[in-house]
Amino acid sequence: MFIHRTRQGKRVVLMTFSLALFLVSSFGLYKIQAQNRQNLLIEKVKVLGIDEQNNRPGIPIRLIIPAININTTIQQLGVNPKGEMEVPNSILEAGWFKNGSVPGEIGSAVIAGHLDGESGEAGVFADLYKLKENDLIYIEDDKGESFVFVVREKRILNSGYAEEVFSLNDGVYLNLVTCDGVWDLNKKSYNKRLVVFTEGVRM
Repeated sequence: MFIHRTRQGKRVVLMTFSLALFLVSSFGLYKIQAQNRQNLLIEKVKVLGIDEQNNRPGIPIRLIIPAININTTIQQLGVNPKGEMEVPNSILEAGWFKNGSVPGEIGSAVIAGHLDGESGEAGVFADLYKLKENDLIYIEDDKGESFVFVVREKRILNSGYAEEVFSLNDGVYLNLVTCDGVWDLNKKSYNKRLVVFTEGVRM
């Protein structure tokens, strides 16, 4: 979850996801199981021009969303000793969960970004809520390749949403996550999460 903590009287935006929350199973999370899903994947891979065996996407390094004027670098986020997803060390940069899918390959890649900062200044995903269906999102990787995703829907979710955000594996997906809702003084956290669901397309 995204958590704000008080430090010397200031709010700090932290994004933490319990490892147990989204690692639903060791293998099944990203594995295609049914034959009809395999056939669907083959078609989607052909459409996107992805050769899963020989042309696996590189590490994502830049996120571009023209509709909301985002053009930022992407940090790699792992899991900290507490079993929580690491957070970007800048409110102006996005962070890709490197333990999950790579943007452009089969599965659900996840990129998170801060809503705001210590003094309420706008974070990189402050305008994420403005995205609309069919808006385009671009990912550049360290191999010099670009991948295009189209917004399919956005949802405001409670905690416990990890399975649908991290585990869809019947296509090429990229899900963007940030805070939303009302600030809870007791929990020092926003009570909702905004998730923008996107799907890879060939341009």
